[in-house]
Amino acid sequence: MPGITHNPPPPAVDPDLLAAFQDVATATISDCLDRMPVLLGLRAFHRHGRLLGTAFTVQVRAGDNLAIHQALEQARRGDVIVVDGGGDTSRALVGDVMKAIAESRGVAGFVVDGAVRDTDAFAESDFPCYARAAIPRGPFKTGPGATNLPVSIGGWTVNPGDVVVGDADGVVTFPPALAPGLIEAVHAQVARENEVLAQIRAGRYDGRYAREAKG
Repeated sequence: MPGITHNPPPPAVDPDLLAAFQDVATATISDCLDRMPVLLGLRAFHRHGRLLGTAFTVQVRAGDNLAIHQALEQARRGDVIVVDGGGDTSRALVGDVMKAIAESRGVAGFVVDGAVRDTDAFAESDFPCYARAAIPRGPFKTGPGATNLPVSIGGWTVNPGDVVVGDADGVVTFPPALAPGLIEAVHAQVARENEVLAQIRAGRYDGRYAREAKG
């Protein structure tokens, strides 16, 4: 449609690769990637539930959600709609109707660098939604916009097809190519932390964890 540029979708990500991160904390992922892949300033609006999927990126002009509506028509099951709204919070880009559309199409969740509305609907649901703010004012639907291109969310670049993980602490993303090595690093980090916690409970902690920590 006029005003919206649609780029080809990225290759699908192996479901087994995604499943490996099902129970991994975003804090651990961030630690194992030099504490870098964090989407700053976003908070969860949903009741509960982890976010896990692949990025279907959308870029919109401030306060306009036409490209998001079109993205919902194109997204694959398990995609996360990641919206670069420029951090503008003057109009909501996503609300209850778009949530219902997304759920009906198997979308894994929303990540919005902008505002949302109908927050009671999200708060009563486990459908993941992360955004910068809430406001009742609705959006324009005239464009322009674009889909499946690199976008900047909270100071971090998200590429189409990146793995997206969200929990109560926030959202992190990383390229699928990093996943095999990353999951090994994550398991090692979890083992170290569990060992330290066991030492603390047993009264044997000697401070080595802090001395050996990176950064």
